[in-house]
Amino acid sequence: MYDFENGEVIVVNKPLHWTSFDVVRKIRSVIQFKKIGHAGTLDPLATGVLILATGKKTKTISLLQATTKEYTGIITLGGTTPCFDLEIPVDKFYPTEHITNDMIFETAKKFVGEQTQYPPIYSAVKQDGKPLYLAARKQEEVELKKRFITIFEFEITKIEMPNVHFRVQCSSGTYIRSLANDFGKALYSGSHLSQLCRTKSGDIFLEQAKNLDEWIADYRTWLKAKTELTTKD
Repeated sequence: MYDFENGEVIVVNKPLHWTSFDVVRKIRSVIQFKKIGHAGTLDPLATGVLILATGKKTKTISLLQATTKEYTGIITLGGTTPCFDLEIPVDKFYPTEHITNDMIFETAKKFVGEQTQYPPIYSAVKQDGKPLYLAARKQEEVELKKRFITIFEFEITKIEMPNVHFRVQCSSGTYIRSLANDFGKALYSGSHLSQLCRTKSGDIFLEQAKNLDEWIADYRTWLKAKTELTTKD
């Protein structure tokens, strides 16, 4: 049963190259219901748990956003991009010959704990009422403000130079793109985020998320059955 007015929580695995709002827009058009929002933006090049709420449950979005997140992904050493991931091609290159596996493991440990972090200039974070990415596109100078975050776990799961596979548990508001960029600096090199998946948001795991096409198919099957039942009555 679906009751979008009283509120539903929908969990999908965000498709690659889609924005979070693309997903909202798609589901809104399918269910023909306008009051729907998402709890926590995922970048277009990220996949994974995206939580949406409808109707009265949109009031809980701030609570859903504030939960601990878990991600897996790949940091690629030796090159940086202006947006800290691959939405913009690598434009600066750095040496990696001095980086050993031990250095990578030890550096990851240094990022665990409470800290401050600068958001990427290409982000939706608002400063003086405007998203930072608008200033970035106009090549305007912006004085970035630090944000307080917590990295609970930063595990290096595999090293295949120049790619470093990782798993991170962090507080809400953490930018993994910024973490990737800072990680390269700490290794006296440069780096960017080349792959990212949100595997957990609060108590919701990736295994509980449906692919968008699967969710839409299930909804349409339910709607068809409901319509047929109503017609018989």
